[in-house]
Amino acid sequence: MENYDSSSSGYLVGIFMMLFSIPALIVWIISVAGMWKVYEKAGKPGWASIIPIYNVIVMLEIIGKPMIWLLLLLVPCVNIYIGIVMINLLSKSYGQSEGFTVGLIFLPFIFYPVLGFGNYRYLGPAGAGFAGHNPFDPGATYKDPFNPPPPPQQ
Repeated sequence: MENYDSSSSGYLVGIFMMLFSIPALIVWIISVAGMWKVYEKAGKPGWASIIPIYNVIVMLEIIGKPMIWLLLLLVPCVNIYIGIVMINLLSKSYGQSEGFTVGLIFLPFIFYPVLGFGNYRYLGPAGAGFAGHNPFDPGATYKDPFNPPPPPQQ
């Protein structure tokens, strides 16, 4: 090879990495700040959202699910389903619909800050029993499909 200078390609890679890593870092910080506020609104420590594994344990407390779900997250393919269900239950815990769940899954850097810094209120684990879930039926109550109500006593 004639007159090939590898340092010029190194500069280009460095510039390319800087141009993409700085916006990625900003998006990550915004997401972490949103999750921090979501945890605080639920009465949990905000710093718990940045500690691996412990953040899942606290999330299970927020959505009202047993710790066995932590083991389910270790099972391949099952973890994807359980993760989506957990995000949906988090959305429900703040009185939001499945559309908000889709936003939390695909655009977390937008929807977690909206949930954390917005006027949304934590309604309890999975928002069970809150009124006004359906805007067309203000008297409707949310029914959690994973925790059906007990049968009536006789």
